[in-house]
Amino acid sequence: MSNTEAAQSAPAHYSVIVVGGGQAGLSVSHYLRQANIDHLVLEKHSVTHTWRTQRWDSFSLVTPNWQCALPGHPYQGADPHGFMKKDEIIAYLDAFIAKVDAPVLEGAAVTRVSRDAHGRYDVRSTRGDFTADQVVVASGGYHTPIVPRMAERLAPDIVQMQSSEYRNADALPPGAVLVVGSGQSGAQIAEDLHLAGRKVHLAVGEAPRCARFYRGRDVVDWLADMRYYDMPVTDHPLREGVRDNTNHYVTGRDGGRDIDLRRFALEGMELFGRLGDFRDGKLRFAANLRANLDDADDTYNRINASIDGFIAKHGIDAPPQARYEPLWQPASERTELDLQASGITSIVWCIGFTPDFAWLDAPVFNGRGYPAHLRGVTAVPGLYFVGLPWLHTWGSGRFSGVARDAQFIVDTICAERASAPDRESAACA
Repeated sequence: MSNTEAAQSAPAHYSVIVVGGGQAGLSVSHYLRQANIDHLVLEKHSVTHTWRTQRWDSFSLVTPNWQCALPGHPYQGADPHGFMKKDEIIAYLDAFIAKVDAPVLEGAAVTRVSRDAHGRYDVRSTRGDFTADQVVVASGGYHTPIVPRMAERLAPDIVQMQSSEYRNADALPPGAVLVVGSGQSGAQIAEDLHLAGRKVHLAVGEAPRCARFYRGRDVVDWLADMRYYDMPVTDHPLREGVRDNTNHYVTGRDGGRDIDLRRFALEGMELFGRLGDFRDGKLRFAANLRANLDDADDTYNRINASIDGFIAKHGIDAPPQARYEPLWQPASERTELDLQASGITSIVWCIGFTPDFAWLDAPVFNGRGYPAHLRGVTAVPGLYFVGLPWLHTWGSGRFSGVARDAQFIVDTICAERASAPDRESAACA
């Protein structure tokens, strides 16, 4: 093969390849453009695919619109303290996509990333192979839906779906519905079905909850003033352990409100403890419903108490509000439910996702498959992460904090490029 032929067959090279075309990857592209660094974004599906395909019809943000602060693209609508619905979120993202105008290759699932002996990255995808000096992984941390093995033993006429597949109550067959999990998705989907008039059975896990409004303001507004959203993970009492926490359940639906599972129980929803197994035609639940409800309320009241302390310390004039007291307590705990006798015809699994970085050949992962990093910077030169929950702050995986993380990563890339003798330091404008 001649030198010309070899050059023609060599993979295209970029200074930086970004894996993932969601809000995190596009935010990185925004700052790379500002720094005048050539790059390519590889997206498995289409940009911001998850927002378009893995949200139910009545979905709305649980954080107020003013927290939508993608780089160069703050929320500028007429309702900063409202909560955008699904179509409004997509419109917001479409405007961001047009503004960034990122160099994206869609339909390019990355199958392998490895680093050669010279420090260059080999990136293989379903739409071609590439090389890069640096790689930013922006594919998020929610990849593989969790469905327990017991699901395989259920009757085939039971419709089963994961939370990312749920759209609305009418898409499910007539009959009662079992929702498994009470995190943000589980609580909101249970509410959606309940409001649609469906009989809902909810397996309640250990998710905490928080108030929507407290002492005259959205709780998010209070926490922002208290600088909670600026706290780095290294200063959090749980340190990196906070990344394993389930999100607090609350909703932005209909202008925002609390989600109180006890109220749902008074209205006919049947609550159980954590789902443990299925055998002999019966679902088996742990006898921990009361404890899980009490723990969620303790978190609710503890957050409110911290706001009380902030108000008192700064002498803020805010209307008083009483401590939450339970509206309902389970008289007893049912630990078994006959699936057929209950009339349950469908199950929605809302117990989360696991990460899948099997395509990334790098010694950066812990025993649970999560990357070890400090603010997205790994111990492997030139390899970075962005968009993970609590990567740096509470907002790292959200519209509110991803810009700060993306800029930090691009600044770090620029610093590395400037210090590398074989790269042009002028590449970062």
